[in-house]
This record gives sequence, structure tokens and C-alpha cells, in this order.
Amino acid sequence: MPELPEVETTLRGLAPHLTGQTVRNVIIRDPRLRWPIPAELPALLRGQIVRRLWRRAKYLLIGFDHGTLILHLGMSGSLRLLTSPQPAQPHEHFDLVLRNGTIMRLRDPRRFGAVLWHEGDVCAHPLLAALGPEPLEEGFDGDYLYEATRRRKAAIKPVLMDNHVVVGVGNIYANEALFRAGIRPQLAAGKLSRTRCTLLSATVKEVLDAAIRKGGSSLRDYVDSDGRPGYFQQDYFVYGRSSEPCRRCGTAIRQLRQGQRTSFWCPHCQK
Repeated sequence: MPELPEVETTLRGLAPHLTGQTVRNVIIRDPRLRWPIPAELPALLRGQIVRRLWRRAKYLLIGFDHGTLILHLGMSGSLRLLTSPQPAQPHEHFDLVLRNGTIMRLRDPRRFGAVLWHEGDVCAHPLLAALGPEPLEEGFDGDYLYEATRRRKAAIKPVLMDNHVVVGVGNIYANEALFRAGIRPQLAAGKLSRTRCTLLSATVKEVLDAAIRKGGSSLRDYVDSDGRPGYFQQDYFVYGRSSEPCRRCGTAIRQLRQGQRTSFWCPHCQK
């Protein structure tokens, strides 16, 4: 599943090509995504100017004068930029066609993604209204994480992946941040000291920043807006490395199931 670094990489690739451009057409080939693509989008967007692009959690937002297009890549989606018309391939469900000939095309084989429209304050949309702070912004720090985890009996890894606590820290990056902080994923969140919360908030930022610089992680279908894969998976310390030696101490990496996700950790480096 594309996580925050993949969405941020996509955003940075799209923004220079879309911002300030006028929409010529919207093509909906198959509206059957996680929620139906609104049939009125072509009429709503033709002739409108893209004012800005930004990200909230794993949602990519495209702002117009009269509303916001909300995009989510789901389990296997990707957005590509085309500089000229090309025949649509299977699973390419949606095109945003600009007057200058550029096309933003959504490919989503599993159709768990979303293309939605919202008028007014997009942060009030039900999908965004209850989200926690962004992990790369100042509001997410050790003091915040310490207060958010008090009296929490749940393990720290699922808490870290809870979008009400902090957005966008998916399974890959939660595993990697916990390793760098030396915290085992099954430790009760409420047992973390303020010092360890400060360290963990810093390693979350460190891991996400590093992943964005590498273009994210390419697992299964992810490519950026130019069709290039991400390379952060080459730097994993623990994710997907069960039974392999720890890159720091040589101890065999272990794994366990937490909820619906697999966690990886080093029993020597993480306490």
C-alpha cells in the first residue's frame, strides 16, 4: 500500500506540472472505486484552474476556486503524468486532462482508491476531520507523543499507526522507526517515558524524511508520477527481514502478528 512517503513523492512530482494549469476535460472510465467517482466531475472541473496541491495524511488534495479534489491511492494505486494522449491500459480509471496537453492518469488495479469532490473546507470532510497531526510538522514531538500515549495499554506499534494519534505512519515506517529508537513493537504505549517518546518522534521524522528522499518504497505496484519505483526498501533494517541477521548486532530478526499487520524487530537492539 502506498504510504505517506509515496504520496509525498507523488505530490512533489505532480505539483509543478498541475499548479496554475486549466482543466480541459475529465475522463471517467470506471467509477467503481472504493466510493464511486462523482459523475458530475467533468462538468465541475472543465475550464477550472488548479490553484494548489497538498497532502493530508495519505490523501492527495487538488484545490480549485470552488472546491477540492480528494485522491487516495488505496492498496495499489498510482498517478502518472503523460505529456500526450496514450491509449488507456487496464485498470486506468480516471484522467485529469489539462489544456496544455498534460494528463494526470490514475491506475488502480484493486480499486480501493478514491476520487472524491468536496466544496468548502476540505479539512471538514468526514475522511479528514478526525485525523491527528502530521508527523513531519512541529506539532508532532516528544511532548505530544508522551501525552497521547498516557494510560494506553495497547502496544506502541499499532498506536503509532493510529491516524487519530498521528497520520501516515504505515506498517513499513512504524517498524523502521521503532528499530531506530530501540523500542520493541509490543511494548505498551503507556510505559514509554518522555525521553523515549522524544526519541521515537525524532526517528519517525528521520525515517519518513529518508524514505521521501529515496522516492518511497516500491512494494508490488508503486511508481511515482514519472513511472519510477522508490528505493527506500534497500535501506530497511527490520521490515521484511525475518530470520535475517540484524544489520547492527547480527541477531536474527523476529516477527509477530499485531492486529492485521506483521511486525519485525531485533530482540537485542529493541527493548
